[in-house]
Amino acid sequence: MKTAEYLWEIARGKEQRAMPVLSFPAVQKMQVTVKQLVESSGLQAEAMETVAKETPSIAAVSLMDLSVEAQAFGAAVRFSDDEVPTVTGQLVSDEEGAKALAVPSVGAGRTGVCVEAIRMAKERIQDRPVLAGVIGPYSLAGRLIDVTEIMYLCYDEPETVHLVLEKATEFLISYGLAFREAGADGIVMAEPLAGLLSAEMSAEFSCPYVKKIIDALQTEDFAVVYHNCGNSVCNMLPEIFSVGAAAYHFGNAVDMRTILDQAPADVLCMGNIDPAGQFASGTPESIREATAALLKACGTASNFIISSGCDIPPHSKWENIKAFFGAVEEFNHTCS
Repeated sequence: MKTAEYLWEIARGKEQRAMPVLSFPAVQKMQVTVKQLVESSGLQAEAMETVAKETPSIAAVSLMDLSVEAQAFGAAVRFSDDEVPTVTGQLVSDEEGAKALAVPSVGAGRTGVCVEAIRMAKERIQDRPVLAGVIGPYSLAGRLIDVTEIMYLCYDEPETVHLVLEKATEFLISYGLAFREAGADGIVMAEPLAGLLSAEMSAEFSCPYVKKIIDALQTEDFAVVYHNCGNSVCNMLPEIFSVGAAAYHFGNAVDMRTILDQAPADVLCMGNIDPAGQFASGTPESIREATAALLKACGTASNFIISSGCDIPPHSKWENIKAFFGAVEEFNHTCS
């Protein structure tokens, strides 16, 4: 499947079609815990298959679990039955620690579980692209160094941050290649921590490493979707667009119309219905209104695909998820 071409055909089509970052709420249909899901290849594949059967999403997107890669490096992770896993503690605190940090092999921690899940999902899901979830390099470095401490080190010890970034990038390329070999049609790379940086710092500490990963992985048949839900992305769009991703996915902290006004016509953008405020805490009526408003503002753009602003939380109501897709259909009927 030529994934980027497929996404552009969707964006330029006469009707809007949606691609929310939707996987975790499948636990409700499957009656399993989040902890069980993140530790099982079979359950992850079943979750993707469940979402594919329950919704008309244009792609099957795997878990956006931003603890997986850090755990492979040796970071401690807190698991919960109800919430997405989180990294705890600090693995690297100085240059000496950065130099000692070993780059793991794919298969360490739960990375092998996630790769096998994609292999299994690809066998089951034949009617749409299957996209794996990975973390971005700066966001991974932040989980290894600590998300607050890395901001100080960018100023005080930039060489330490770059050393961790180089190792993170090396691993993420290997991890992405493993997904590609497992049959994935692409990846969604989550780089939200970079959304807290200035444009200049993003150009130094995030974008070059993201571009290196994309250059190593992206082909006609394998697309990289760049995700950043930070609230500063409007100030760094030229830097972000320079990485050469097949598509760019933005969070609800920014105005999607503002993004599209600054995006070149040949840059595909996605977003950005609030996952917590609407999918998790909203009502069918409120999410219908929010979706209609976003489509009114952006739905006629030929470089836009509607989506959630980020990963949809596990406890999100399925009636809200259905209402989101229903609102997209209502928009199409209104415009036809």
